[in-house]
Amino acid sequence: MRIAITGANGQLGRALIATLADQHTLVPLGHDQLELTDPVTVEQIAATDADVVIHAAAYTNVDGCARDPGLAYRVNGLGTRYVALGCRRIDAALVYISTNEVFAGDARRPYFEDDPPRAINPYGQSKLAGEQAVRSLVARHFIVRVAWLFGGERNFVRTVLRLAANPPAHGLRMVADEIGSPTYTFDVAAGLARLITTDYYGTYHFVNDGICSRYEFAAEILRRVGLNIPLQPIRLCDFQRDSTPPPYTPLANLAGASLGITFRPWQDALADYLGRLPNEVLPT
Repeated sequence: MRIAITGANGQLGRALIATLADQHTLVPLGHDQLELTDPVTVEQIAATDADVVIHAAAYTNVDGCARDPGLAYRVNGLGTRYVALGCRRIDAALVYISTNEVFAGDARRPYFEDDPPRAINPYGQSKLAGEQAVRSLVARHFIVRVAWLFGGERNFVRTVLRLAANPPAHGLRMVADEIGSPTYTFDVAAGLARLITTDYYGTYHFVNDGICSRYEFAAEILRRVGLNIPLQPIRLCDFQRDSTPPPYTPLANLAGASLGITFRPWQDALADYLGRLPNEVLPT
């Protein structure tokens, strides 16, 4: 297949290119090739003549989205509408990468694919607008929600390692009441490689198996690299930031699992990722 990938230079985009390059003809679209806030995006997508477009590009700085909701909507909402219209021009299937933050975080169990979304911050609201655009404009679509991605150079794992290299005297402080699904980009890419060969269109949750808090995630990172650094649990309300993250958003992979697309435990995926990092990144 001929596959266009937006956000090709991001951490998921890079994993997609590495995973799909051997079997498909790829058209990588980075920020230099695609400006999502401009309607010319429609023509740029149409010019790829792709069979499938994987729309992984987004404004993912959740605090930046809170400071400028208009920009968040222009990139994640309108930008996705432009991508969808481009897909209509060339009759391409569309894979839209969405987020756990379309949910409010007030559930008592992991969210199913068909649970009603209710975003509580501008980032989640803008991504939900993108979902709505995809559903209304492209019949052949996959909406794939992911969460707590790691796999590139900027993510929670790398942040913990950076902080651990020069920890404060009291140790590290991590939020213990924000619960989610850590997810490895290369595992998502492998799942997408299988999904796009089907015609089972709809909404999916592609996350690694298991749930944890940010505090538990950080503790496992430190344990895996052999660092005994004090870790202090704090509450979301004690961590001052511009955005309001939903407190409980684990995702349940029901639709993908019904097709045989399952994901290993997040702890195993984390070990894989840490084993691939260059030595200079790991604290000693």
